[in-house]
Amino acid sequence: MSSSDSDGTWADESDWELGAEDVAEAIEEAAAPPPVVAVVGRPNVGKSTLVNRILGRREAVVQDVPGVTRDRVSYDANWLGRRFTVQDTGGWEPDAKGLQQLVAEQASVAMRTADAIIFVVDAVVGATAADQAAAKLLQRSGKPVFLAANKVDSERVEADAAELWSLGLGEPNPVSAIHGRGVADLLDKLIDVLPTVSEMASGGGGPRRVALVGKPNVGKSSLLNRLAAEERSVVHDVAGTTVDPVDSLIEMDGKVWRFVDTAGLRRKVGQASGHEFYASVRTHGAIDAAEVAIVLIDASLPLTEQDQRVLSMVIEAGRALVLAFNKWDLVDEDRRYLLEKEIDRELAQVAWAPRVNISAMTGRAVQKLVPALEKSLESWDTRVPTGRLNTFFKEIVAATPPPVRGGKQPRILFVTQATARPPTFVLFTTGFLEAGYRRFLERRLRETFGFEGSPIRINVRVREKRGSRSR
Repeated sequence: MSSSDSDGTWADESDWELGAEDVAEAIEEAAAPPPVVAVVGRPNVGKSTLVNRILGRREAVVQDVPGVTRDRVSYDANWLGRRFTVQDTGGWEPDAKGLQQLVAEQASVAMRTADAIIFVVDAVVGATAADQAAAKLLQRSGKPVFLAANKVDSERVEADAAELWSLGLGEPNPVSAIHGRGVADLLDKLIDVLPTVSEMASGGGGPRRVALVGKPNVGKSSLLNRLAAEERSVVHDVAGTTVDPVDSLIEMDGKVWRFVDTAGLRRKVGQASGHEFYASVRTHGAIDAAEVAIVLIDASLPLTEQDQRVLSMVIEAGRALVLAFNKWDLVDEDRRYLLEKEIDRELAQVAWAPRVNISAMTGRAVQKLVPALEKSLESWDTRVPTGRLNTFFKEIVAATPPPVRGGKQPRILFVTQATARPPTFVLFTTGFLEAGYRRFLERRLRETFGFEGSPIRINVRVREKRGSRSR
């Protein structure tokens, strides 16, 4: 047993392969969100089957039961060593009346959040009105769009696929998602145009981007109208057609903020079918396009599963967060007592988020939203220097070492912050760290460095002992 095995949980690096190359690779992996490819199209054209084919495994739900709604789902994919994320937007069965608008809206969210788009059309059926509505939008997206003519299982159908040139999206790629025919060729073309890192994730300059999200009837439009009217300055609405996402520029406290995709949150949707699914896609789209989300919760009613789901979307997307408890004018002393209990019990996972109690109707405390937004964004942007981070971790680990696993105590070799937005830390260790211990480290990071209003990510890289690598 070498001296480094007995000196506690911080490593003597002479024993370990922890080269600059390893560190650089881990940082790059944690810091670089892979490019996003959205798969869009009408129900039953084979989107989920194509997604499964791209992934090389059965993950997407292939049989969609009419009326069953499902969130947009993201999967990690790899083709010829290139990582990317596939977004499957399928899973609803609206009536024919609302279909055209829903498919077009789905395409508009994909345009907003993806680096490239695969538009799936049933080559046997040919181009429908809904396909044409989506194609028109995609034509002017400025994103690479690949037209996948699916269900081409024979040469005869290949001739039908050629008719899809009429959609104006260039050459149709004949594929059979079910048999795998043509999918490799499609992926080769896709990889050629994909950026190595998602361009959607890069912040860009300009006003900070805010998503105003929450379950239906929680008061999103009232709050938006209150913020706009209070300052008398919706500067202007960007974009135009009914299905385009519309951003509102609103001045608050002398500073302009961009509220993303607010039209979708204000618009009344006539069709009930498909609407629930669509509202969820729209919420995802707004969160993905934002830097910080205000999650609006109705303080006068018990917390619901829908509230939890919206919060999970924000955390999974790694966005800064502000909790706004609306309708505070309807909260009496009894309700206040119950609400505190509900928050402790059901919102423990976001105890780090600033809370503001407001009333969009009366205007109560809406001015407190700006300092809360600024605080959350400041945390989201924070970087901790590597030296300070390692000193902090050494002290923590000396006082509370990681739990023993399989008779061995994992040790932490080195820690670095790979990226901000959200703060993401890479821990190089000699063994697996239990989830409970990771949560403990996150709590201590928050106590020491703040991070109020921002999720934190901790990636653990287990290193191997010298000579233990399989050659």
